[in-house]
Amino acid sequence: MISADISAILPELLLALYAMAALIGVVYNGKDAWTGTLTWATVTVLVGVAAWIGLSGSGAQMAFGESFNDDAFSRLAKVTVLLAAASVLAMSEDYMARSGLGRFEFPLLITFATVGMMVMVSAGDLMVLYMGLELSSLSLYVVAALRRDSLRSTEAGLKYFVLGALASGLLLYGASLTYGFTGTTLFSGILATIQGGHVSVGLLFGLVFLITGLAFKVSAVPFHMWTPDVYEGSPTPVTAFFATAPKVAAMTLIARLMFDAFGGAVSDWSQVLALLAVLSMFLGAIGGIGQRNFKRLMAYSSIAHMGFALMGLAAGTLDGVESMLIYMVIYVVMNVGTFAFILSMERDGAPVTDINALNLYAKKEPLKALALMVLLFSLAGVPPMLGFFAKYTVLLAAVDAGLVWLAVAGVIASVISAFYYLRIVYYMYFGAEGEALDGRMVPAQWLLLMGSALVMVLGVVNLFGVEGAATAAAQILVR
Repeated sequence: MISADISAILPELLLALYAMAALIGVVYNGKDAWTGTLTWATVTVLVGVAAWIGLSGSGAQMAFGESFNDDAFSRLAKVTVLLAAASVLAMSEDYMARSGLGRFEFPLLITFATVGMMVMVSAGDLMVLYMGLELSSLSLYVVAALRRDSLRSTEAGLKYFVLGALASGLLLYGASLTYGFTGTTLFSGILATIQGGHVSVGLLFGLVFLITGLAFKVSAVPFHMWTPDVYEGSPTPVTAFFATAPKVAAMTLIARLMFDAFGGAVSDWSQVLALLAVLSMFLGAIGGIGQRNFKRLMAYSSIAHMGFALMGLAAGTLDGVESMLIYMVIYVVMNVGTFAFILSMERDGAPVTDINALNLYAKKEPLKALALMVLLFSLAGVPPMLGFFAKYTVLLAAVDAGLVWLAVAGVIASVISAFYYLRIVYYMYFGAEGEALDGRMVPAQWLLLMGSALVMVLGVVNLFGVEGAATAAAQILVR
């Protein structure tokens, strides 16, 4: 181990050391009494590390014998993951305290999960990939069941753990097959064994199992079955985290694995990703129509959006990777704002998630209703919101790669899914008179809601400023 290796992994190392030091500190100093302070300290650290990584330069280096990548691709993903985690912690601190969930474990588990995700997106080796994935997953299993006195939360945690363990087993089996047929776990070594696009049957099976394990993490159909129940049963801040940071990490990991390890067999994995994309888009679009629970609806929304992101990767081109990165950053911003609103939905101090509770909400809270309408329009892909341009970039990448049928399917699925977004808008402005919500919105929630909505409108000028970063990141990945 040399200084260059340490410098490459220094952000992950310092974040892990912070989490372990904080854990020891709160255990010996009153535990939950310090939860509020610990939460805001963690937010500060996460934002600080994100700024450090974002400003660390444009170079690329490989560490630990090419098993760890520090490049523009990983840095963009890490900054997105860190800011998503910080946003979720900031907007949920008040909610967790008032709902009796203000435990010191929550911000620390989020931190450990974030460290795992940062390792995932920098992986250049199957063992590093698995290590980062499991560190993230183990933390997420616990936070899913954080509400121990709730049957639904316990069920969500158990279901996520059982299905997650199955997915991890499939991923590990795929990694062992890949190692068996290539003789290496390094992505660069795997890529070198694929000559002229020829992939042996055994290696192809390994590839399929690897995709299967990672498809579970992004809720791609048919490995989505955990998502609606876990989203509904988990505490709302946990659901907000599930819907943002882990999706970015897993999607960028899929891109890293496909291009860095199996870049010589694009025609093989492109078909698999295209199938996952079209199934996810349509199930997410159709499955969300009958949902009345806002959190469950967002689960189906997430499934559909992951289908669009997979469409960009299925193109198998530099433009496809760039479109996926743009899509994921915009997706995170939309979801952070939407969940900031959901966290404020209360009546008589109790959380409310039924969309019928939003009837004529615009009459009482016109500004917040307008902000939510902008976010819902963007999620639906209605022009001129930023969400429309996110979908346009992946559709264009698919068309340029000759996947016209997939782009047409995406347009149809987008039109179908628009129904359940626009239904909420209809309720807010034209719904029947009912018992109003009386929940208050704390400053962090208000800022994230309004900021996200403004980005969806004002970011159209330059695609939120992420287009240039995504271009650079894509060029680093597709060598």
